[in-house]
Amino acid sequence: MSWGVDNLPYGVFSRPGQRPRVGVRYGDKVLDLAAALHDEVFAAPSLNPFMARGRAAWHDTRTLIQNKLTGDVSVTERHLIPLGQVRLHLPFEVADYVDFYCSLEHASNIGRILRPGSEPLQPNWRHLPVGYHGRAGTVVVSGTPVRRPHGQLGPGSFGPSGKLDIEAELGFVVGVPSAMGSAAGAFEDHVFGVTLLNDWSARDIQAFEYVPLGPFLGKSFATSISPWITPLEALPRIPGPVQEPEPAAYLRRRADWGLDVSLEVLLNGEVVARPPYSAMYWTPDQMLAHLTVNGASLRTGDLFASGTISGAEPGERGSLMELTWNGTEPVKLAGGETRGFLEDGDTVVIRATAGDLTLGEVSGTVG
Repeated sequence: MSWGVDNLPYGVFSRPGQRPRVGVRYGDKVLDLAAALHDEVFAAPSLNPFMARGRAAWHDTRTLIQNKLTGDVSVTERHLIPLGQVRLHLPFEVADYVDFYCSLEHASNIGRILRPGSEPLQPNWRHLPVGYHGRAGTVVVSGTPVRRPHGQLGPGSFGPSGKLDIEAELGFVVGVPSAMGSAAGAFEDHVFGVTLLNDWSARDIQAFEYVPLGPFLGKSFATSISPWITPLEALPRIPGPVQEPEPAAYLRRRADWGLDVSLEVLLNGEVVARPPYSAMYWTPDQMLAHLTVNGASLRTGDLFASGTISGAEPGERGSLMELTWNGTEPVKLAGGETRGFLEDGDTVVIRATAGDLTLGEVSGTVG
């Protein structure tokens, strides 16, 4: 899959003994943008200052990079650094983090697991993209070990989670802020790009705490993201699914912001699921509209995520809770091992493609 000029995801890297700075990935190398473009905004240790410049600057910079990489090779060659010589960092400073619940299939599966015999969807689900506020301080870059969380598992029971899970998601990174008291403008005027995201979940801690106010300690201990942020401009767009009933006026789609992205979930190197993002009921423009309709402001570096991506087929489910039906139907791995939920030492990798582009991967090992 391509890491060519049609892709060019942004990240933050450092060489031994040097400060982190912004680059773009090109093939198996990273282009040092501060040196190649003679722009000190890329000497910053995060993408935030560049993202704050806005949509026109994002487009012009992307075009400039493409022209440099397809022009005189000698101009850029000395600024291309092999990935093996750099360390990748969290690509932006996370301001706020919101996680949504936008997959009809995922929400329906969870409803059937938790409320068998009842209507799987809550009455509000088809009327708005349900979400909750997470913890910006525990968003970590791919490769960061994940400690098994402790918490209350039931009345009088405290200990390590026995139902540690993953959630395969796409995250959306805000570049341009909005004013408090006003709804955000067009999606593409605010959102810089997308990243792969794993919202680790302790299902047993969550089950005891989430009624009546929703997820808290079962979600806040770790959220992993890819070191690469793919610009919106690079992504193939498709219409979102038909919605019934028609959503409220502020949620009605004004552009096609469905995304043709295919994910793979690997557990200890073995593919266990292939979730399709194209099936998501609520699209990211609707998430942003809902996030700000009450006057909540956006800040540069805000991150909002899709929620677990799941498709209609059993092999398209983006969480172990669904894949194993809450542990009752364990996944069978090569060598005869099975998993209901994650064990210590397990490594989860989520990777994705969008047409001919790769979005890279996000990984984490349970420590």
